[in-house]
Amino acid sequence: MGHVVVDVMLKSEILDPQGQAVAGALPRLGFTQFTDVRQGKRFVLTVDGEVTREHLAAAREAAERLLSNPVIEDVVSVRAATDEDVQESLRTTGATR
Repeated sequence: MGHVVVDVMLKSEILDPQGQAVAGALPRLGFTQFTDVRQGKRFVLTVDGEVTREHLAAAREAAERLLSNPVIEDVVSVRAATDEDVQESLRTTGATR
């Protein structure tokens, strides 16, 4: 089983209230080294077998047509997932393989 990771971010000209809220909270918690925060979203798509160029192309098309809103978001990355990506997704969602 292979996995494809798709990362989507708000366009730079779009106001990011969630990112602004986090950016405002970080210094209050002692994290003063960060100057800006932008919020985004990540999708992990599962495929049968190893990830191929065809899977990546289909994932990019899905990202542009369904997973993102092209008016306010950019698809910034479509790539084969590493084992670390998959484990992180499983930990944060509570899913099992």
